[in-house]
Amino acid sequence: MPIGERRSEALGYLQGAAEKAKRRGYVPFPPAFVIAPEGVDGPPPLARLIQGGRGGMARLRLYMCITMLATGKPYDLRRPPGPNGWTRMLALDPKTGPRRVANNLKWLADNKFIDLQPQWGQPSAITLLSATGDGGEYTQPREEGRYVGMPVEFWTRGWLLQLSPTATALLFALREALGGHTEPQYIPTTRRQRYSLSSDTWTKGRKELETQGLLTVKREPQGSFYDFARLRNAYQLALERLDDSPSWT
Repeated sequence: MPIGERRSEALGYLQGAAEKAKRRGYVPFPPAFVIAPEGVDGPPPLARLIQGGRGGMARLRLYMCITMLATGKPYDLRRPPGPNGWTRMLALDPKTGPRRVANNLKWLADNKFIDLQPQWGQPSAITLLSATGDGGEYTQPREEGRYVGMPVEFWTRGWLLQLSPTATALLFALREALGGHTEPQYIPTTRRQRYSLSSDTWTKGRKELETQGLLTVKREPQGSFYDFARLRNAYQLALERLDDSPSWT
């Protein structure tokens, strides 16, 4: 099946899944999923998800779909799609997709993002664990106060299928860094380092988000009138762009 047909089929699955889960507004993720706490060495969970073969594409998309679908306690999927179903939902190659799905579900379980419970005659049930990857119980990010929200249109409009893992990770990082700011904001180097996204990843993700109309980067002076004013990048997201379909490539 050509990629265009696979994508159209996947969009139908994603829209149906979001409707069945009664998702509206934003799908919440805890800040600790995106950014490492101050003074803590090692990458945050998001950076870990995109590492490895093919940039963690199937792994990140699979995890984001599980999170979108698991809406209420105990945050589980008792009747999840099987490997073929996930393959269609993520527009993967039907020849290699089922194996990639199975391998990445195992990775997510081995790394304590999810728990898999075998079920006779059907796919293993999936239970979300703490988004910090520590194996703890999953808690609703909204109940913890501040959260990083990804609009449900990210799934239903097909952005999940179009954006690369690097662009998706940068979008998460900018959502966390910019919060509710509507004006362009500079992100200090010390904060950028806590996302554990390399300079190459940041640059590639930035270019992709700009090309898709999701991001504007301006060069603005930083510092007071009496200081040497350096020109630095100031970032501004255009989340309303998610209401439309991406430019497919």
